[in-house]
Amino acid sequence: MRLLVIALLLFTCLPVFAQRVESYRPEPATYEAPKETAGQKLIPTEYEIFGFPVNVHGQTTYINQRYPNFNAQYSGPNSLKSNHSLSYTWSGTLFLGARIAPNTDVYFNPEVISGVPFSGLVGLGGLSNGEANKATGSQAKFYSARAFLRSTFNQDGEKIYLEDEANQIAQTVSTNRVVITAGQFSALDIFDDSRYAKDPRTQFMNWGNLTYLAYDYAADSRGYGWGLAGEWYLENWVLRASRMTTPRDPNGLPIDWNIMKHYGDQIEVERGHSISNLPGKVSVLAYRNKMVLARFADATNYVIQNNAQGTQAINNVRTNEQFKTGFGLNAEQAITNDAGVYMRIFKSDGQTETMAFAEADNSISIGAGINGNSWSRPADTLGISLMRNGLSNARQQYLKAGGVSFFIGDYAGPGQTITYKPEQIAEIYYNATVIKRVLAGVNLQHIQNPAYNAARGPVNILSFRIHAEY
Repeated sequence: MRLLVIALLLFTCLPVFAQRVESYRPEPATYEAPKETAGQKLIPTEYEIFGFPVNVHGQTTYINQRYPNFNAQYSGPNSLKSNHSLSYTWSGTLFLGARIAPNTDVYFNPEVISGVPFSGLVGLGGLSNGEANKATGSQAKFYSARAFLRSTFNQDGEKIYLEDEANQIAQTVSTNRVVITAGQFSALDIFDDSRYAKDPRTQFMNWGNLTYLAYDYAADSRGYGWGLAGEWYLENWVLRASRMTTPRDPNGLPIDWNIMKHYGDQIEVERGHSISNLPGKVSVLAYRNKMVLARFADATNYVIQNNAQGTQAINNVRTNEQFKTGFGLNAEQAITNDAGVYMRIFKSDGQTETMAFAEADNSISIGAGINGNSWSRPADTLGISLMRNGLSNARQQYLKAGGVSFFIGDYAGPGQTITYKPEQIAEIYYNATVIKRVLAGVNLQHIQNPAYNAARGPVNILSFRIHAEY
């Protein structure tokens, strides 16, 4: 509760303390972009191969995390280890694109990652590193992150210019247009965009700041999937919808290709606006998943009837197809040319196990992003955030009965299942630009009630990051 009060004060009072200087981060091009004027030649890309415009970008990110010993009255099979621990991830990505026809592009992102997550990636609702789910050990793994086609159908409207960047060949488009994306990508590439809390490689690291923590979006265990997405831009409005593949098993890597039978659907409505010439937006998102999932009520009964405490009983009752739904609100607003604030609120139905993302059924995150112009470091950024994650009553009862789920489960014997309290996280980061396109950053996360258990923690996680891009 104290964190929420502080969060509300931060959200409402930060404009008083922020100074008006240059923007923290460019607004998405839909709302703010240079216009094509008479006599101005907008070059679509730097390269051509066999007459086809192409672009090539890349990134590499190293994240090192550690925490000291913390208090734990007991620990279970899926608890965060209470002794001093180290973790790291390293990733590298190529972003390759080609324009194969007017307004039609193809993109391919080969990726490599290695890393060792804390406690084998268990013990927290809001996990501390947004790249950790991709890592399976110190040996580098190569895979395809994205391979998709995107077509843009321009309609009448004002012309805007989309600059060349990763997975975007420069082009002039209309404010009124339809964009179709098909192939392999992440649902988060399309939905729940944020200027301030989106990318763990350059912004906040905690999963609760990648997107709504309670948004169980369809994806494989690395966060990618296959599907079809449509976006309809109409001036300051955007309507988005998609259908994505699910994993064959919850939180698994193999894909279930029967997308007509098992799928993740989502729809989002977004409206961009301007207050005192400062950009902002509000969006609402709803999702509906369908696949074979365990219901917590069935799993709880199984634990009690079979004395199966300390086991993943959800595996024993995963027999029928289930629907899982949720709804969320995202709002953000630039409060000066130098700083902005954001808020995410989400609630899932909480009756079934996690399909592909985090162990959370409701979540709130609130925070701010600030550019370093006010202290003469214009390429530096600072972020501050507070998060509160909760579980449904059905999931709480399963854990209290001694059940263990994919990421959490503190059962360690009779009377030591879980002393439930919402998980509360404070996160702050600072990125300093070392040279152009290379940054070094530090991140601190304070986590109360890790994995929703008041008998453990708090945990303080210190992170160091190096990120470079081309």
